[in-house]
Amino acid sequence: MAMFTEKGQGGAESEAGLSIIGTGMRVVGDITADGVVKIEGTVVGTVRAARQVLVGKGGEVEGDVISREAIIGGEVRGSIRADERIEIQSTSVVHGDVVAKRLLVQEGGEINGVVRMGETALESEPVEAAVSEQRSY
Repeated sequence: MAMFTEKGQGGAESEAGLSIIGTGMRVVGDITADGVVKIEGTVVGTVRAARQVLVGKGGEVEGDVISREAIIGGEVRGSIRADERIEIQSTSVVHGDVVAKRLLVQEGGEINGVVRMGETALESEPVEAAVSEQRSY
């Protein structure tokens, strides 16, 4: 475990760790992590991470992304909710609603859905409730 942590770090955050869904890997089901989840393959289900979700270029999520920070370089077909920040990179496509305090969209990045930003956006209807209503028909 020590070889995967940076020197000088300690406490709960360094123990949370990094979980990687590699290229060519397909996960069907929900993922929940205390630290960071990096997706370079495909996930079919909801991805929750306490710190950060990274969807790399070529990575795909067919479900919702819920985290403190989300950096999207691949494709997400579902809603993204981040308590702090969402970054949509130039190679990314998002088919779903986006909710965060702050949002960065690089030129070429696509969002096909409703965007809600700011402190009040996070206080409104939770993503889980909105998603269940959309899928209940």
